[in-house]
Amino acid sequence: MASIVNVHRNVGSIKNFNCQNYVGLRLPFSHNHLCIHSTSKKGNRRRQCRFIVRAGERREESIKKMGLTDAECEAAVVAGNVPEAPPVPPRPAAPAGTPVVSSLPLNKRPRRNRKSPVLRAAFQETNLSPANLVYPLFIHEGEEDTPIGAMPGCYRLGWRHGLIEEVAKARDVGVNSIVLFPKVPDALKSSTGDEAYNENGLVPRTIQLLKDKYPDLVIYTDVALDPYSSDGHDGIVREDGVIMNDETVHQLCKQAVAQARAGADVVSPSDMMDGRVGAIRAALDAEGFQHVSIMSYTAKYASAFYGPFREALDSNPRFGDKKTYQMNPANYREALLETREDESEGADILLVKPGLPYLDIVRLLRDNSPLPIAAYQVSGEYSMIKAGGVLKMIDEERVMMESLICLRRAGADIILTYFALQAARCLCGEKR
Repeated sequence: MASIVNVHRNVGSIKNFNCQNYVGLRLPFSHNHLCIHSTSKKGNRRRQCRFIVRAGERREESIKKMGLTDAECEAAVVAGNVPEAPPVPPRPAAPAGTPVVSSLPLNKRPRRNRKSPVLRAAFQETNLSPANLVYPLFIHEGEEDTPIGAMPGCYRLGWRHGLIEEVAKARDVGVNSIVLFPKVPDALKSSTGDEAYNENGLVPRTIQLLKDKYPDLVIYTDVALDPYSSDGHDGIVREDGVIMNDETVHQLCKQAVAQARAGADVVSPSDMMDGRVGAIRAALDAEGFQHVSIMSYTAKYASAFYGPFREALDSNPRFGDKKTYQMNPANYREALLETREDESEGADILLVKPGLPYLDIVRLLRDNSPLPIAAYQVSGEYSMIKAGGVLKMIDEERVMMESLICLRRAGADIILTYFALQAARCLCGEKR
C-alpha cells in the first residue's frame, strides 16, 4: 500500500456534507489517500472541518459509489475536487522500419466506419435471419432416414418420423418454412406422371401430417412431373422426344390443386413450361384456393449444379437433357422475358435457380420487379462447400454464411438452402 499524502486546501464549506462517506474523490494527480481541510467562519470564530478522501488501493478495483447526491458531486467539482479520469492510452507504436510520412490529404476515409465490430455491425447493409431461409427436405415412404451420398448431412427422411423430427429441429432455431421433394417408388411412375395428383400420394399425406402437427408451418411444394415420370423429365414426353408443353400444364394444374387441397401454403412450379403460372392460378382460384400462393421458378437454368439433387430423388432423365425447357446459362435478357410473363400471369414470388453462380440474375429480377425474389442455393453449391470443408480447403461455416449473405445482398428475400438448419444454428449462436 502506498504511503499517505496529506494535502491541505481551503475550499468552501459544503452544507450537510458527510465526511465519513466522502470516499473515492481524487485530485488530478495520483494519491492513495487525500486529506482535505475546509474552513468556515461563523461570527468571529473559525471552524475547521477535516475530512479524508480515500482512493482505491488498486486502479483495477471496481469503482465504488460515494453515496453522494448529484448536488454534492457538482459542488465538489466546483470546489476544484475533480475526480481523476483513467489515463489516455498511449498511441500504439508502428513496427520498426515503418516510413515516416505526412498524412494523406483525405477528407473521406471509409475505413473509419469499419474500425470496430460495433461500427461494422451498425452500418451493415444486409442482414440474414432464420426467417429468410426455406429448408428443402427429401421424403420417402420408408421408416428409416437414408443418407444421400452426394449431399453429406442430407437424408431421404421417413415421412412419418424422421421428417417430423427434422422440422422440429428447424423450428427450434427459427426456420418455419420448408419445401418438400418426394422420392417416388418406381412402380408408381408413368409416362404421364399421374401419381403427381394422387390425393393419397406421398406429398399430400405428408402435408396433412405436418399441418396437423405444426399448423403455422409454411409449406412450399414442388410442382413438376420429373419425380413421377418414368422418363425423368419435367413434362410429358412425345415418342420423338419432344416435351409436350400444354398437355404437361394440364397435369401440373391438377397436381397444384391436389397439393393445395392437402394444405400447402405455396405451390412452386419448377417445370419451366410456358403459360403454367396463369393456368395454375386459374385452376386454384376455380377450386376456392385463392389464398394459396405461387412461387414461380422464373429463371431456372439448365445447370450442371443439379447433379446431387437428382441422385437424392433418383430422377435423372432417361434420355437427353432439359435444355428445351430450362434456360441457357449464357442468357441474361431472357430472364426479363420470363419475369414479365410470370408477373402478368399472377405469380406471387419469383425464383432464380441456381443461386450463387447467378447473382447477376437475382439482382436483375430485384431491380425490375416489385415482387419478392427467391434464390435456390442448389445441391451442387451445397455439396462443393461441404466437400471443401471436409478436405480442410475452406472454413465451411464461414463460407456457408458468406454465400448466404451474398444471395441476400444480391436481392433475394428468401433463400432455399440445404444449409438452413446449420445456418440458423450459427445465427442463434451469434445472438447468444
